[in-house]
Amino acid sequence: MALIVQKYGGTSVGSTERIKHVAQRIAKYTAQGHSIVVVVSAMSGETNRLIALAKEIQSNPNPRELDVMVSTGEQVTVALLAMALMERNIKAKSYTGGQVRILTDSAHTKARILKIDEDKIRADLNSGYVVVVAGFQGVDEVNNITTLGRGGSDTTGVALAAALRADECQIYTDVDGIYTTDPRIVPEARKLTTITFEEMLEMASLGSKVLQIRSVEFAGKYRVKLRVLSSFEEEGEGTLITFEEENNMEQAVISGIAFNRDEAKITVLGVPDHPGIAYQILGPIADANIDVDMIIQNVGHDGTTDFSFTVNRNELTNAMAILKNTILPHIGARDVLGGDKIAKVSVVGVGMRSHAGIASKMFRVLAEEGINIQMISTSEIKISVVVDEKYMELAVRVLHKAFGLDQVAQQ
Repeated sequence: MALIVQKYGGTSVGSTERIKHVAQRIAKYTAQGHSIVVVVSAMSGETNRLIALAKEIQSNPNPRELDVMVSTGEQVTVALLAMALMERNIKAKSYTGGQVRILTDSAHTKARILKIDEDKIRADLNSGYVVVVAGFQGVDEVNNITTLGRGGSDTTGVALAAALRADECQIYTDVDGIYTTDPRIVPEARKLTTITFEEMLEMASLGSKVLQIRSVEFAGKYRVKLRVLSSFEEEGEGTLITFEEENNMEQAVISGIAFNRDEAKITVLGVPDHPGIAYQILGPIADANIDVDMIIQNVGHDGTTDFSFTVNRNELTNAMAILKNTILPHIGARDVLGGDKIAKVSVVGVGMRSHAGIASKMFRVLAEEGINIQMISTSEIKISVVVDEKYMELAVRVLHKAFGLDQVAQQ
């Protein structure tokens, strides 16, 4: 029989009734003889509630203490789910990240998993237990509680599947698979039966919230078979994330439209135009563990240039402070401007490799709607543009239609 890791998100365990429903689903798998490891998130809204409490005390909460606090959300759900399984006469045992010993680095609120000690879990599985593990959390070398950042429970699930060499990792969420775009914005969006890891990686990195990017990276690196399913539907195969592009004659050029509102744009004006200036600006930003996304350096004139880049919206204040206090005086730039009224919209598809004209079509469609493009970045299988936030939903809708993603014939 198979070893399966199942991960249930916050909405799937949002109430005691839903937790009982999850226990019922797990019971079906154990009845078939499968070994099950379950990873759960905190109840929906709980992490936000805890963060809000912290912000009532400190406007910028201490990261170590914030991790101590928000990690309690998952501790509640693992215990409740273990109890729900026991009520069904299924042997179950819960573990926090620290009890398993999910070892991470010390980057509080966005730690990375370094190693998982799977011995306890294996021993329990061999003794017939369902093992319930708290997602989103671990401990560093000196036993400080750490958390993995938003969506980190996905990463816990995939990392456990990799460590245990599980047959499949099933991610249960409030949607029944991966869609061509968010159905809340485009009702005609369709569910994909399969998507390649490369495409999923791009979709996740570009703001598709179904899977956290690090979980997709993990799955790709360790070749974990990953499937996205709905926890509210009894039937359905969900979306399988595959390693190879199928030799499919019907393969669409574009698989999906991703978007991200959580972007902020920073422009450094009057930067001296000489070698090494990009490093002098971005080096201290990277040292502060702030991820930079898109970068544009304008053509210099009068010996100066303007340098623009985007960061996650919640990093804007921190990045601006570093620029104003440290970088600006050092490099002698004229000024720095920051704004968070932008959004990123991207088209993704492995078919781009063999099809020309995708970018020009994208730009034409946006121009016809009067949507101005502020920044552009491309990779082998994606094109991203930054637009004014108020045009984001319109851009997603017109691109979805223009690339025929509402056509059922597509695989």
